[in-house]
Amino acid sequence: MKSNIHPDNYRLVAFKDMSNDNVFITKSTANSKETIEVDGVKYPLVKLEISRTSHPYYTGKSKLVDTAGRIDKFKNKYSKFKK
Repeated sequence: MKSNIHPDNYRLVAFKDMSNDNVFITKSTANSKETIEVDGVKYPLVKLEISRTSHPYYTGKSKLVDTAGRIDKFKNKYSKFKK
């Protein structure tokens, strides 16, 4: 591997999903003024509004959109403009 390719602030950072208080730690260069202690170790904290643990697509709580109805409504509305 090449040496000295990462920025100086590339370090472990804690990301916290504020909707369900899930915390995960990964390497990042994200800036933060807050810290959090996880398992006795202090990490810079980045707060998230949504993550993979609370996103409707990944949790299976997504709503299905009736696209067929929308397409039929569009065709009916603009059928008078056909050549």
